[in-house]
Amino acid sequence: MRQSKLATKTLKETPKDADNISAALLIRAGFIDRIGSGIYSYLPLGWKILKKIEDIIREEMNAIGGQELLLPALHPREYWEATGRADLDAWYQVKSKQGKDFILGGTHEEIIAPVAKKMIFSYRDLPIYLYQIQTKFRDETRAKGGLLRGREFSMKDLYSFHVDQADLDSYYEKAKEAYFKVFNRCGIGNLTILTYSSGGPFSKFSHEFQTITESGEDTIYLCKKCNIAINKEIIDEQKTCPQCNGDDFEIKKAVEVGNIFKLGTKFSAPFEVNYLDEKGEKKDVIMGCYGMGPSRILGTIIEVHHDAKGMIWPEAIAPFQVHLLAVGESENVKNKAEELYKDLIAKNVEVLFDDRDESAGVKFADSDLLGIPYRVVVSEKTLKEDGVGLKKRSEGEEKIVKIEELINKLK
Repeated sequence: MRQSKLATKTLKETPKDADNISAALLIRAGFIDRIGSGIYSYLPLGWKILKKIEDIIREEMNAIGGQELLLPALHPREYWEATGRADLDAWYQVKSKQGKDFILGGTHEEIIAPVAKKMIFSYRDLPIYLYQIQTKFRDETRAKGGLLRGREFSMKDLYSFHVDQADLDSYYEKAKEAYFKVFNRCGIGNLTILTYSSGGPFSKFSHEFQTITESGEDTIYLCKKCNIAINKEIIDEQKTCPQCNGDDFEIKKAVEVGNIFKLGTKFSAPFEVNYLDEKGEKKDVIMGCYGMGPSRILGTIIEVHHDAKGMIWPEAIAPFQVHLLAVGESENVKNKAEELYKDLIAKNVEVLFDDRDESAGVKFADSDLLGIPYRVVVSEKTLKEDGVGLKKRSEGEEKIVKIEELINKLK
């Protein structure tokens, strides 16, 4: 991609309405655009990253048997009345021109259960694992923190359907492992903690995946012995670690990037999602649900991967692997940069080519802000050594490497 043709521009100043680091940097760099409180447009670079995060999630959900579908965002109100959740404050209520009542989907248990009912008849039909990546809508009282708390946001929700609790328990552990694989691949696994939280009406506990960062809204109590945490909301009723029974905690701020629940029959019973067992007896299906926010993960990555100059994208989800800069006005530099750009593309390297008519200072500043993993500089200075300047965004020094060795250095 030629940067001169890129449909977004960088900003020198931090936007006044950016209320955390990730929002400020993503807006300044032209990855997202704020159109209202908790409502953002994904511009080409931001959209590219979001798609990469979603693809990682898909791969790991497919690996544990998930089948992807897409459920509607607009829900007839009667589906929510069946479970008694139609009037929760979080939901956006919508009325059609014909006077019919709808709810904009903030979650999809009420929709997936009737869908699964049409698939499940016998114990032989179970288990089933269905997931989607869908836009969600919630009327947040405090829509702040950029992508960390939006009124419209991206969510992966997987729902599992089982013959009994034991089968759910087994799959639940597989889902935990899959979640950590996602977070590791996205570059936040080392800071993401399995956290016990209230199970609400479903079970004694649910589990959250909390990424430690000072910008987080949640407070967690991290067990120093086993690295499991307890959410502040249940610390009064759960004063020891549920895993090791220890009581020595470290208090941390964190962002919730995923949660999983054992739902039991909370949603299968109202919609009569049942099956015939081996004896021909009718039984309710046991359900689990597993949520993860791609858009929130995107924001969280920048909360933990940045410096004073800008963003630092992990390679797996970066918009490009290489930021190629042509520095200087000589035809020799321009021609060599053009030649290298085409060579990198031919070798399947994702590259953003800064071919703009800008000063070296502007190009270097924008490169740091954008946070692409590798910066490659073509200048008269580097060409005198038959090389290019190579700098990893997460490291300090630029080194001159031979052009013919560049590809190997990028691996």
